[in-house]
Amino acid sequence: MSAHRRQALLWLAQRASAAVLAFCVVVHLVTLTVAVRGGLTAAEILARTRSSIGWTVFYVVFVVGVAIHAPIGMRTVLAESSGGHRRGLDLAMTAFALLLLAAGLRAVYAVTAG
Repeated sequence: MSAHRRQALLWLAQRASAAVLAFCVVVHLVTLTVAVRGGLTAAEILARTRSSIGWTVFYVVFVVGVAIHAPIGMRTVLAESSGGHRRGLDLAMTAFALLLLAAGLRAVYAVTAG
């Protein structure tokens, strides 16, 4: 794949993941605000998320969005500040994406199945 095509795909992935994250952040914050104002405790909120397919899917989508969006953004900032893209930077950001994905999915499991 050419460098220009790869850059275009990364740009598209960055924008698409931003749209997903915008939606997820709004849903997450509104839900938490309503729950807290409704007097729910953390234990009660966890009781409602446990074994919930809907919340599991929502938070998996949220985590995947973060795992795509953050490393691409960091890659761009680091490449611009260091004078260009290097193979090592791509490998480091891939590792970072996998770390975010693993940590996020572990958290989703803890909140929805744990």
